[in-house]
Amino acid sequence: MTFLHPWSLLLLPLALIPFWLKSSQGQMYSWLDIAPKDTLSDIVDLGIKAATALLIVCIILAIAAPQGSERQVVRVGKGAQTVLVIDRSVSMDHPFAGDSTSGRVAEIKSAAARRLITGFIDARPDDMMGVVAFTNSALYGTKITANRKAIHAAIAAATSAGINQTNIGAGVTEAVALFDQIQSSGSRAIILLSDGAGKLSPRIKNKIREQVTARGLNLYWIVLREPDDISIFSSDRVYEEGNEPPAIALDLFFKSLKIKYKAYEAHNPTTLQSAIQDIDAREKNIIQYSVTIAGRDYSRIFILVALVLGLALLITKHLRVPAWQSA
Repeated sequence: MTFLHPWSLLLLPLALIPFWLKSSQGQMYSWLDIAPKDTLSDIVDLGIKAATALLIVCIILAIAAPQGSERQVVRVGKGAQTVLVIDRSVSMDHPFAGDSTSGRVAEIKSAAARRLITGFIDARPDDMMGVVAFTNSALYGTKITANRKAIHAAIAAATSAGINQTNIGAGVTEAVALFDQIQSSGSRAIILLSDGAGKLSPRIKNKIREQVTARGLNLYWIVLREPDDISIFSSDRVYEEGNEPPAIALDLFFKSLKIKYKAYEAHNPTTLQSAIQDIDAREKNIIQYSVTIAGRDYSRIFILVALVLGLALLITKHLRVPAWQSA
């Protein structure tokens, strides 16, 4: 057993106070021989002091928060170890193109991403997931974990407002580093979600190529495209090598990596959902991983015992025989 607040144990000597204090219920007699010895009252008085001391001990132990030992449980499921890399640039707060026939404003890209990614997470209970956001630099969300509360909180933070910069290289390298903190369980993937692309320096390209290839990671890129954006799948124009638009240049770089890679373009929530569903179908393999189960919290037991003792002392106080008084 361990204690979350071991300093509280320094208060245990306070349990001796009931034995140190003397009762104030004594009576004055002119001759002690007329007051016979009351063994039962002495025993009850000692019991009340012991119960009071035990009550103090229980309160102190509850404050110390005793915990049982953690244990590792091996689980087998169908899924993958996945890191979600999410763009937090200010353009993610722009709406999709919308429905030109109805005139309605479309859903904001970050809101749609949060909604659909949350559904993706909830539909894959056996996955272990990490989250990284990026703007001008990488923003750590959570390590690769099976804790759904931590993942949902990181997704909410990663889809909040950011600044007008898109440093995809920093986001990808930070995501790769998360895989070094956990043993491989089989399938491992990075899902990159952005509405733009920045240029990668030769140093960052080499770093990504070495890290991603060495770890055998799968890579999926979902481009949230606006109407005037150049499609990465467009073959209408031929660009000179080195002069491609950033999105096309990044797609070509990802294709040059010796890994499993697939790109998607989403111009509305429906196509975004289709892309996520396709990734969901592709990344369902048998995985085995360990989950840490927290030890039992014994604080409630001590609080319950203290409550019972307190009620017993209160009842005992009202059962006290009053002092005899002559008429």
